[in-house]
Amino acid sequence: MNFLDHENWEIASFVVTVIGLPLAISVFYWEQRRERQNEEEEIYQKLSEEYVEFSKLLIENADLQLTSREIANTNLTPEQLERKKIIFDILISLFERAFILVYEDVMNKQTARMWLSWDDYIRIWCRRKDFRALLPDMLHGEDPDFINYIMKVSKEEFARLNLN
Repeated sequence: MNFLDHENWEIASFVVTVIGLPLAISVFYWEQRRERQNEEEEIYQKLSEEYVEFSKLLIENADLQLTSREIANTNLTPEQLERKKIIFDILISLFERAFILVYEDVMNKQTARMWLSWDDYIRIWCRRKDFRALLPDMLHGEDPDFINYIMKVSKEEFARLNLN
């Protein structure tokens, strides 16, 4: 019996078709999914590092009291007001980048986890009266979906504050 005869080739072809091909497709799909997940985690890590850098900016500008829940200092100098607006602009840019890179209308569990931390940050800032007041001016030229999202969150947080 010769291994290279027609019948053996048919059996080998059948085995490859029935077992090998589905296995190869499964491995390819799994590798693609793992690669996509790694890319998403890398994006999230970079965004998180940017928020840490932003937090350092807040520390450097502690006189503006941007981490206080209540706006304690309403007598800011023109220079302080300008710094505050610039810091808010930086924050909007960071939020927009996170929105574009992470947010999806329909999210899997992992993406939803990553987005919820950004949603928390956005909500925290939208509770600030000074941030909400400047928000419409800061959103000119931003992504329309991001504008809709952050304005919706801002209204929700304002309503929540008024209920308490």
